[in-house]
Amino acid sequence: MTRCARPALAALGLWGPAGWRSLYTGVRDVLGEGHQRPSPGRMDMGAASLWGVRKAPCAVELAVLNSGITGGRRPISFSTRTSSIFGSGGDHKKKLFLQDIAELIRARACQRVLVMVGAGISTPSGIPDFRSPGSGLYSNLQQYDLPYPEAVFELAFFSHNPKPFFTLAKELYLKNYRPNIIHYFLRLLHDKGLLLRLYTQNIDGLERAGIPASKLVEAHGSFASATCTVCRRPSSGKDIWADVSMDKIPRCPVCTGVLKPDIVFFGETLPQRFLLHVLDFPMADMLLILGTSLEVEPFASLSEAVRSSVPRLLINRDVVGPFAWCPRSRDVVQLGDVVHSVERLVELLGWREELQDLIQQETEKLDGRDG
Repeated sequence: MTRCARPALAALGLWGPAGWRSLYTGVRDVLGEGHQRPSPGRMDMGAASLWGVRKAPCAVELAVLNSGITGGRRPISFSTRTSSIFGSGGDHKKKLFLQDIAELIRARACQRVLVMVGAGISTPSGIPDFRSPGSGLYSNLQQYDLPYPEAVFELAFFSHNPKPFFTLAKELYLKNYRPNIIHYFLRLLHDKGLLLRLYTQNIDGLERAGIPASKLVEAHGSFASATCTVCRRPSSGKDIWADVSMDKIPRCPVCTGVLKPDIVFFGETLPQRFLLHVLDFPMADMLLILGTSLEVEPFASLSEAVRSSVPRLLINRDVVGPFAWCPRSRDVVQLGDVVHSVERLVELLGWREELQDLIQQETEKLDGRDG
């Protein structure tokens, strides 16, 4: 775990004794009561295994983690096929395919599924991604004379000229984009009690389609809330949209400072809930990664934070990140159109009718709300 966790913790400035104590405090605050800070002179086994200081035996380590999150471990009986996927005698060298991933999920052999997603799951809803040449959001912002595309998410540029950002915000938030089949597949994963947590880089909020806040980590923030850049007064995200819809810069009613949605800009601290990865990834028994370039840190390093025995499925247009330069024996890579790949997985799971019913039900709700 030390090797896997170190890149993400170092990127957050949380590697080392002082960082570990700060990290423990942050995770405790996210989880609530029942998690005590270690004394200065010692650390208990649970805390040590979380931080990668001391490696507890795997079963003990997972029991410590699981008792704090999910209320204990559940016995699982495996089918013959599922047992052969896991291998005999602890052999994790067997090559896996999409069918094997489906079998592990369908047989509930994996019940703590972590999901990481990026802009590639939002483009089927009509939202442009950021980096595609000619059609990405960065390319479409060039009319605003940005020094470089990423400046739209930099505080220094925002303080000087917030208009490009709010033009982007209007594009993302006020066009009534709807969840697509990928979002509803993730919702079904949650409804079946298999989703440990969903980590998203997206700021469009579409992952909220029926997935409770407790299961969601919006690593780069969201438009659900806003903060004054001068007096730091918090506001509801709803307070800014009347101005944004009329191409006005939203202002604080107290000090007239600019109201900035709580989107994480380059150089800003990630939301406190992001610290949950320290608990989630060592405990996961499967990792699904969909529609992301795995380029932005520290989010990208999370893909390496699960144990080496854990199956990882990448559904993407291209091979990215550690799947390209440091693949594991338990990796499955499904390339091509993300929607088609998810549909294939759903078919293998035998969830097609359930998913269609869910989409119809939720679409009728949205039609009634927008009608």
